[in-house]
Amino acid sequence: MIEILTIFSAATGLGSLSDIWSAIVHDFSNIGSPAALAAFGQVVLIDLVFAADNAIVVGALAGGLPAAQRRKVILIGIAAALVLRILFALIVVQLLQIVGLVLAGGLLLLWVGWNFYREIFHEGESAGSDEIVGDEHSGVKSPKSFWGAVWGVTAADVSMSLDNVLGVAGAAREHPGILVIGLLLSVALMGLAANVIAKYIERYKWIAYLGLAVIVYVAGKMIYTGLLGDEQTIGVLTLFG
Repeated sequence: MIEILTIFSAATGLGSLSDIWSAIVHDFSNIGSPAALAAFGQVVLIDLVFAADNAIVVGALAGGLPAAQRRKVILIGIAAALVLRILFALIVVQLLQIVGLVLAGGLLLLWVGWNFYREIFHEGESAGSDEIVGDEHSGVKSPKSFWGAVWGVTAADVSMSLDNVLGVAGAAREHPGILVIGLLLSVALMGLAANVIAKYIERYKWIAYLGLAVIVYVAGKMIYTGLLGDEQTIGVLTLFG
C-alpha cells in the first residue's frame, strides 16, 4: 500500500505521502457534501464495473497456464492496470484531445479478442509439423505461452485502462483523495477476482466465453465512440462532417 501511494504521489505531484493522506482525509471528512458524495458514488461505481470487466479478461487470458505462471501473469496484469490508470489519469486532459486514440484502443482490444477467440475454439489443435510434408501449417495455435499471455494481458490493460480513466474523467477531478481510494479499491478487487477466474476457467468453459464477450463489448463500444464521438471524445468521422 505504501509503495503504491508513493508512486501515485510522485506521478501526480500531490507532494508527500502526508499530502495524499491529507487529501484523502479532506475529501472523506466532507463526504456528506453533495459534490463529494456524487464524486465518490460515480468513481466507485465506474471503477467497480471496470474492475469486474478487467478481472474477467485478465483471468481468462491467464487461464490454461501452470499455476505458478498464472499467478505471475495476473500480478503483471494488476501492476500494469495500476500504473496505466495512474498515468492516464494524470494526462486525461491531453488524452481527450487526441483524435482517434479511443478508436485505436478499441482496435487493439479487438485484436486481443481475436487471438483469445482462436485460443478458445481451437484449443488442443496441433500447430503443424515441419517433418511432415503438407502439415507445416495444419494447426491454428501452439500451446499458450507465458509471454503470449503477458502480452495479451498488457494489451488489454492498455485499452481497458484508457476506457476506465475516460469514464471517470470528470467524476473526481476536484477530489484527489476520492480518486486515490477508488483506484486502490478497483485494482484490489480486480486482483482478487482475476485469481479466482483463472483458477476455475478450465473447469467452467463458460468463463472463457464470458471473457471473450466482455472484450468484444468493450472493444465495440470504444470503436463506436472513437468513430462517432461523445460528450468527452472527438469522433474521427466528425472531422469529415
